[in-house]
Amino acid sequence: MPIDLLTFLIAITLLTMTPGADTMIVIRNTLRGGAKDGLVSSLGICSGLFVHATLSAVGISAVLLYSATAFTVLKIAGALYLIWLGIGSFKSLWNSAKVHQKAVEQKPFSFWISIREGFLSNVLNPKAVIFYMAFLPQFINHEHSALAQSLFLALLHFIVGTIWQAILVYTIVSANGFITKKSVRQSLDAVSGVVMVGLGIRLLMEKR
Repeated sequence: MPIDLLTFLIAITLLTMTPGADTMIVIRNTLRGGAKDGLVSSLGICSGLFVHATLSAVGISAVLLYSATAFTVLKIAGALYLIWLGIGSFKSLWNSAKVHQKAVEQKPFSFWISIREGFLSNVLNPKAVIFYMAFLPQFINHEHSALAQSLFLALLHFIVGTIWQAILVYTIVSANGFITKKSVRQSLDAVSGVVMVGLGIRLLMEKR
């Protein structure tokens, strides 16, 4: 394996394993609808990588990066979406608090809701735009198609991300007896809500 490709794999693996908005969405949706919900949300998240790779390759990311207005709009959209998801977790907490039962039942699984939430959370993340714009060019050979190489690197990132998030989903599901207890679910909904709303607010307050 070429040393630059190995460097790329190490970097994106560490990035993928670092807890963030994507991690919280996978956890939240796995708790909401089980393994299918978590895995499909992961598919949506990782599919968004190809959008960033394409934008990076054709230079659109440069416009977002150097246009204050475009970047601010993207940042606000991503932040508000995270806050909206966090509020959804608080609504789940509120609803479960009114149900007098030991375990909280999972909600019906919807493929389109899960993949949409995952996809939008990634595509609307301006940090992903910056990462791909700044990081991918270091591994692009200008003698060959920039788009093809960018999509290949995104595919590697897709594989790493899918594997890691699948492990995360399996870990949550394997602890199902513990996770479905009402008190535990309420605590996790509260933590998930606080983290996602916090990430959204932090993103809104960050300087360009």
